Amino acid sequence: MNLIEVKNLKKYFPIRKTPFSKPIYVKAVNDVTLNIPKGSIFAVVGESGSGKTTLGRTILKLLDPTSGKIFFSGQDITDLKPKEMRAIRRKMQIVPQDPYNSLHPRKLVKDIVGEGLKIHFKMKSNEIYERVREILGYVGLREEHMFRYPHEFSGGQRQRIAIARALVLKPEFIVLDEPTSALDVSVQARVLKLLKDLKKEFSLTYLFITHDLAVVDYMADKCAVMYLGKVVEIGSKDDIFYRTSHPYTRLLMNAVPSVDPKNKKDKVIPKGEIPNPINPPSGCPFHPRCPYAKSICKEKEPDMMEVNEGHWVKCHFPL
Repeated sequence: MNLIEVKNLKKYFPIRKTPFSKPIYVKAVNDVTLNIPKGSIFAVVGESGSGKTTLGRTILKLLDPTSGKIFFSGQDITDLKPKEMRAIRRKMQIVPQDPYNSLHPRKLVKDIVGEGLKIHFKMKSNEIYERVREILGYVGLREEHMFRYPHEFSGGQRQRIAIARALVLKPEFIVLDEPTSALDVSVQARVLKLLKDLKKEFSLTYLFITHDLAVVDYMADKCAVMYLGKVVEIGSKDDIFYRTSHPYTRLLMNAVPSVDPKNKKDKVIPKGEIPNPINPPSGCPFHPRCPYAKSICKEKEPDMMEVNEGHWVKCHFPL
């Protein structure tokens, strides 16, 4: 059963240089279709600027989609009004990327974590206190931490507070927007293990946004690879890692450093940088950087094709 279904989702940001110029759009998310099974960890990977974060925020309706459909537990939430969406909000939460800017600097931890309980539930102060104390215990913090401010914590502890804030409403679905990218490597490992433990404890479903394929290997069940607002490959973790079909995915895999000196990879470095989403290339968006591109790649955008059961790739010449 799919908890989240996204169909032909688009999110364009309008840019207009003058009042008389033609509207120009940044196509941050451009016709994305994917399903997130209930109880899974679904990873979205890609370079910076590929549209990963915008996709996550649009699924949560923090950004209104330009077009397409979003379903949560079979319910179409695409066009719900704010009052109707409020009942869904507590079931869908987000852990932002930056633990330094995501927490209010002038609020105590007990108020930061408990704020959602005040908004969504009519709970008494002592009930909120007990619920916050309980949820902080799950993320490895103590009761005394409730009476401190965010600046009194390390980066890893702040991210635990952000995770507690997302968990306190007992959600079903959490978007993890690169939750460990701002942390030290040793802290990253502990936070990732915590997230896996919490998933089992609370029967959660994650959308895990990252650019680190090593994290995907540790965390994910399924994975989608994004490039310039589009999903170019989607499948199970084994499909992405061991049956790679899209040249862009192959290049991402090739960029992962190996700790084994005997395992030397033939480095194939992509040409240039990710194109400007305001003026994307014709045909396949990856063709200017693709080492395998042919003339048809410049002229026609490939369709998504199924290369194995459940393994889809958007390429004229899959590997």
